[in-house]
Amino acid sequence: MRIATWNVNSIKQRMPRFLPWLDERQPDIVCLQETKLNDAAIAELLDDELAARGYQGAYYGQAQWNGVALLSKVGLDDVVRGIPGAPGFPDPEARAISGTCGGIRVHSLYVPNGRSVGSDHYEYKLAWLAALREDVAEGPDAALVCGDMNIAPTDADVFDPGAYVDQTHVTAPERAALGELLKLGLHDVVRERWPDEKVFSYWDYRAGMFHQNLGMRIDLVLASPPVAGRTVAAWIDRQARKGTGPSDHAPVIVDLDEAPDGDIGPMVPPPSAARGAKKTIKLPQSRH
Repeated sequence: MRIATWNVNSIKQRMPRFLPWLDERQPDIVCLQETKLNDAAIAELLDDELAARGYQGAYYGQAQWNGVALLSKVGLDDVVRGIPGAPGFPDPEARAISGTCGGIRVHSLYVPNGRSVGSDHYEYKLAWLAALREDVAEGPDAALVCGDMNIAPTDADVFDPGAYVDQTHVTAPERAALGELLKLGLHDVVRERWPDEKVFSYWDYRAGMFHQNLGMRIDLVLASPPVAGRTVAAWIDRQARKGTGPSDHAPVIVDLDEAPDGDIGPMVPPPSAARGAKKTIKLPQSRH
C-alpha cells in the first residue's frame, strides 16, 4: 500500500500537475493540504476525476485559505473533520481531516504556521498541536499522522540552522510539541529510513532556493508501530517540485509491505551537487 502526503498550495492551480502525478505514482491513500477551496468547489473539481481512478474523497475546505483532503482506494470510513477541542483563530479553520483507510486511521494535517515567535498565531499553533496530540492518543493502534507540520524536527532538517534563528518552525516549544506526538510511539519514517541524509520537502519559490537545494523538511509521515513496521520505502518525490507551475512543497511517499519503485530515496531525483564555497543565505520570508 502506498501513502502520499502533499501540500499542493491550491488544488485548482495544481490540477494540470496533480492528475498526471496521481496516474504516475498510483498512491492508494493521498493526504492533501492547502487545497484552498470550499467543499462544494473541490468536489466539483475532483469527484469525477477521482471516481474514474477508483478513489473516494473526503474534504474539509475553506475558500482561499487552508483546506485538507483525504483520498483513498482502500476504503474511507468514519471521517472526522477538524480536531475535537482544537482552538480556532478565532473560528475553527480547515486544517485537519481523518478517516479509516485500509484498516489504518489516517490524519491529513495542515498545522498552523505560527507566523512570528510569541505572536497570538504562534500560541494558537502550540495549542492546536496539543489538541492534536490528545486526539491521536485516543485513536486506534494503527495510525498515520501525515501532512505539513510546519515544524522542522531538528537542525538537520533545514539547509542552514543559522538562517532560521528567531524564526518559527525551529523553536524549542514547536519542536517540543512535535516531540509530544512522537512520545505516543509514532515513528518519523522518512528520517528513520534515511538517518544521515539531507532531506527536504519544502523550498521557497524565491531566490532560487529549490535549484540550490536550500530547503526544509516540514512535511512528515508519522506512523504508529504496527504501521511503521510495514514500511519498506520512504522518500520525497522531488520530481513533483520541478518544472512549470509546481507547489513549493514536494510529496512525501511511503510504501507499506511492497515498494513498486524499489527502496529508492531519500529525494527522487536527487539534487545536483553543491558547487563552490558555502555562502551565507538570507532567508526569504514567506508563510507556508
